[in-house]
Amino acid sequence: MHHDAIIVGGSYAGLSAAIQLGRAGRKVCIVDTGLPRNRFATASHGFFGHDGQAPAEMLSRAREQVLAYPTVSFVQDEAIKAEGQDGQFTLRMASGVQRTASKLLLAFGVSDELPPIEGMTERWGQSVLHCPYCHGYEYGGNALGVIGRSVHAAQHAVLIAEWGPTTLFLDGQDALDADGRALLAARGVAIEPAPIRALQGDAPALSGVALADGRTVPIEALYLAPVTRLNSPIAAQLGCELADSMFGPIIATDAMKMTTVPGVFAAGDAARAPHNATWASADGVTAGTALHRALVFGTA
Repeated sequence: MHHDAIIVGGSYAGLSAAIQLGRAGRKVCIVDTGLPRNRFATASHGFFGHDGQAPAEMLSRAREQVLAYPTVSFVQDEAIKAEGQDGQFTLRMASGVQRTASKLLLAFGVSDELPPIEGMTERWGQSVLHCPYCHGYEYGGNALGVIGRSVHAAQHAVLIAEWGPTTLFLDGQDALDADGRALLAARGVAIEPAPIRALQGDAPALSGVALADGRTVPIEALYLAPVTRLNSPIAAQLGCELADSMFGPIIATDAMKMTTVPGVFAAGDAARAPHNATWASADGVTAGTALHRALVFGTA
């Protein structure tokens, strides 16, 4: 079956785009691997009307609502190859199935590449966090930590200090300049230069950061800004221009979420920085409505 649009990625951005197109009566296929970025978190915060709800529940309910529109279908599969041009794109899945569409919307998201520190993976999304606006309130007033290895480390730590007493862990890599140190001192942020050996506590809880010199710093939540990678190579396969962000590569788009390849749109974490669920959903609405106008008028 030929679709008006195939949406690669069925999380906040992809589903938000799909519902716009479904309500316009367009034939849409959502292709999703079932591995959303926030699957490690037990609750999503700051999302209008859904504060504190489990991400899996939010996505399940949203999928039910989207699939209530008869022109929308959902396939759990991985898109591994894309080719073609505006009006006739072909997408090949890991299962071997091929699908065609007039337009593509890339909302496959990104993956976080965590530092190789013992105890980090099992705490990611629980007590090791990336966004204070998403999870900071729950740890307010507790001892907090930030792993900072970049020139932005001081600003990151000062931001986190809004939620509680903060220690900046340089993990053996001191990128601070005099201005950064002055900023940290003025805000009362402690600086710990020693390399980190491991995270301690009854996972997924965190009780402290064990240092290579044998000391342990008591910490209940640890923040970091991990490097990210795109979850799929198909943007590059199609020739979409990529851009650098402070976290990693993203797909370059215009204000209406059109990529540099006609007929290909992109939304969500793969096409913006910074990231959170609300921004991803809003991106999806923008991309979905722009894609629909492109179907109607031939241009976004």
